[in-house]
Parts: sequence; structure tokens; C-alpha cells
Amino acid sequence: MTSHAVNISAGTAWQFPAGVEPAVDGPLAATGSLLPVLIVLHQEASTPGRIGNALRVLGHPLDVRRPRFGDALPETLDGHAGAVIFGGPMSANDSDDFVRREIEWIAVPLREQRPFLGICLGAQMLAMQLGARVAPHPQGRAEIGYYPIRPTLAGLRICPHWPDHVYHWHREGFELPSGAELLAEGGDFPVQAFRSGHSFGLQFHPDVTYAMMHRWTTRGHARLELPGARPRQQHFADRALYDVAERDWLKRFLDGWLSRRPASVMAEAAE
Repeated sequence: MTSHAVNISAGTAWQFPAGVEPAVDGPLAATGSLLPVLIVLHQEASTPGRIGNALRVLGHPLDVRRPRFGDALPETLDGHAGAVIFGGPMSANDSDDFVRREIEWIAVPLREQRPFLGICLGAQMLAMQLGARVAPHPQGRAEIGYYPIRPTLAGLRICPHWPDHVYHWHREGFELPSGAELLAEGGDFPVQAFRSGHSFGLQFHPDVTYAMMHRWTTRGHARLELPGARPRQQHFADRALYDVAERDWLKRFLDGWLSRRPASVMAEAAE
């Protein structure tokens, strides 16, 4: 398969499969300004955290919606550079209407070949939309804190510099969807990152800021008692060790993720 490489920053190159061309300066609106990124959140006080900060630095406005509280999702992503569904305390297996609607809506970026990113719950929703099973660990274990991940060869082709450890907050995981590429693997939860076309799922939380970590470990302290969870003080000690690498990886990843534009879209923009 032929591919196109585009340098994102020193020492990093994204690989574009046949049929995908890099957007030279990012997805543009008719005015020449960058298109917004759709942000889907699940709690009233939730924020897009570090991912939102990084997208703003790249020049993208954020279109924040909370379907749980009545916000509609767009019928097309023609007016957006991409979409991100974030995490939350609920499960992709829940029967709530908003959970079902979000899972069904993921068919839009899949069909339109638009950049989509699922974080934790969002990744589980993507996996479920693609027909994979989402379930708790068979021994009831959780990943809450920093845990090691291992990029696969496919993951290294996508983005060469992965962090050794990443931040997690979950007790459910998912199978690798049929036809998807495994990008990173772990221990108790083997599937840590995957790609299907222009859509990516990350089981971990590169979005978590220092303030978010304080809130989560305070309000969610009961979950720190789950088997496999790290004690609160270790979250902050490990952040001092691993956060710089995770933050650097996220910037590189988001640059390349938003550049994944279908060749058909680029051809239409040139006409």
C-alpha cells in the first residue's frame, strides 16, 4: 500500500494510507478560518481538558455539546474539522437514550470518513458501534492511575513517539473491532488504542489536567479501592514522572489526527 508522510514536528511523521491526503494548513471553512471541532461531554461540569487546550492552540474553535442534557448532534460533519467523544462515569452498555444516540451517531464520522476520536467511554462507544464487545474485567480489576502501554508496529507507523505510561480511569474495556488496527496494548486491558479508517479509540485519558486529577481523585475516591487501582498519592507522584511524555505525544497525535482528510474531500475543496 502506498502512503504519504507529512512532518508534524521534529522527529515525527504521520503516515497516510492510500486515498488519504494531508490538509496543508488544517481543515478550513469558507472564510479561511479553521473549522470547529465537535466536543461531546457527559457531565454538566465536564471540560475537554488538555485536548481542548491543544485544539485551541492549533486554532480550532470548540463546538461543545452535551446530549445527556438535551443537546442535538449534527447530521453531518461537513461543518466540523472532526469530533471527540469524551469519557464519563456511565457505561457504553447502559440503556439510557443519550448513550444509545451517541453510539448510533458515530456512524456519521465513519460514513463520511471524518476524523473521530473516542476517549475512554467514547472509545468504548466507537468499539460498540463497530460491533465489538464492551465489558468489565473478568476478575473485576480496574485501571485507575498510570499504567504502562506498548505501541504496536501499526501504532508506531501512525505516531512514532508513544509515552511509556498513560493515565487511566476505567473498569470496563473492549475487544478489538473486526477490521480495526491495534495501535497500543496493555496488561489487564489488552486493547488500549485502535484505529478504524479515520476514527481512533483511546482507552486512556491524555485529556486529564492537574486540576482534573485533583477533582477525580477527590470526588471519585471510592473507586480507588477497586482491585488494581493506584492509591491517590501515586497518581500525583507518577504524573511527575510520565506527564511530560504523554503531553508531548498528545500534541503530535492531534496534529496528525486532524490532518486525516479523505482524498474526495480534498478534491472537492480544490474545485
